[in-house]
Amino acid sequence: MAKDTPNVNRRSFIKSAAGASALGLVSFPHIMSAQAGKPSANDKLNIAFVGVGGKGVSSIVPISRLGHNIIALCDVDQKRVQDSKKKRDGEEFMRVIEDAATRGAKWYKDYRKMFEELGDKMDGVVISTPDHMHFPIALSAVNLGINVYCEKPLTHTVEEARILAKAARKKGVVTQMGNQGHSNEGVRLAKEWIAAGALGQIHEVYSWTNRPVWPQGLKKPDHSKGAPDVPKDLDWDLWLGIADKRAYDPAYMPFKWRAWWDFGCGAVGDMACHVMDAAFYSLNLGLPDSVEALATSVNDHCAPNASAITYKFPKRGKFDPVTYHWLDGGMLPPAPKGLPHELLTKRDNSGTLFIGEEGYLLADTYTKSIRVFPDERFDEIKKNRPPKTIKRIKGTHQGDWLNAISTGGQACSHWDYASELTELGLLGNVAIRSKAKIKYDAKKMKVTNIPEANKFLKKEYPDGWILS
Repeated sequence: MAKDTPNVNRRSFIKSAAGASALGLVSFPHIMSAQAGKPSANDKLNIAFVGVGGKGVSSIVPISRLGHNIIALCDVDQKRVQDSKKKRDGEEFMRVIEDAATRGAKWYKDYRKMFEELGDKMDGVVISTPDHMHFPIALSAVNLGINVYCEKPLTHTVEEARILAKAARKKGVVTQMGNQGHSNEGVRLAKEWIAAGALGQIHEVYSWTNRPVWPQGLKKPDHSKGAPDVPKDLDWDLWLGIADKRAYDPAYMPFKWRAWWDFGCGAVGDMACHVMDAAFYSLNLGLPDSVEALATSVNDHCAPNASAITYKFPKRGKFDPVTYHWLDGGMLPPAPKGLPHELLTKRDNSGTLFIGEEGYLLADTYTKSIRVFPDERFDEIKKNRPPKTIKRIKGTHQGDWLNAISTGGQACSHWDYASELTELGLLGNVAIRSKAKIKYDAKKMKVTNIPEANKFLKKEYPDGWILS
């Protein structure tokens, strides 16, 4: 039986936010920037993937359909890779990775070795790992000048999101976060209609989700009588990465890592970048002045079974102050007058409701479609459609990123945008873990009324992983 491993000694990674973008993971000075020779629009791009099984399927398959070269595949859990053939598009996924290997793609367990050996050949890397490893992998890639597509949430902490956005801006790499709904037509229509005054002023918004669909509210696994053996196809130390060392337990993975604060961000961290995107984008929300949360089963190890979070936003230009309610664990908002309650449940497992002075706007999880109530108001909008002022995305969210690499410019959910959306969701977790209403100074990245809450905005890293 395996035994618990004591925590490694840790040191603070960030001395100051000002110098943060100059810091990186295991730098490789002999590797030239991947941006030195930007590919033409007709060139096939060389793409690597970190996190192949599980969520990786949803990027590997669409990117392969666009005909680009897969030159490297990195995963610490080969069983998870093999089990992914049972997922949607799983059979195609298996054919793709087998074909890539036949064409010379190299397999890795350690992304650091992958970057060292092939970093100078990569046009881009896709990151689909557990949340806690997004930042170190992405920062390594950015510091090498490699374009990055990273799944949501962009990072595990608020500070990481700010560092990553600043580093990407400095290096000039093309970035995209995997909140795929941001490429949809619905999110653009919502912004255009609201900007045109179709709903009047909006003072209240609700977003909700049926997540978690994995166990939460759990206690730390008890290994007093020994811990389970590590599966033979899993490199547990590499899976842990920058997290505190501990014994393996099936309570942590696969998929269930989302529940644990050391690896994931709970329901709000998992879904806010999808479900809150429409309101964040349409209302130019920025960051809140205060956040308050009510939650079940709050502890130091695991996210709660359900939470209700209230964000308060100040006036922003022409937009009045907004109260934004987040609900998870299957909770739903009250249906406003004139909106049948069943519409909140029939459309999707998650959604967003804008409450305007002159009507309501209902969006599904990924804002694929939107609908305005009452019906007469919707008919009027469709008859006198506001002008389309926002660039449309042709094809997939991954394709938008690849096109930006080839033609210049940025993808639609670039990290200047995505980092702030990520921060919004993560502030909900800060309020949950603080068990109190927090007042937030976004400019200083500081909780002003509860000093001890600031520890949830950042974290420390083990020696050997982060180098200045």
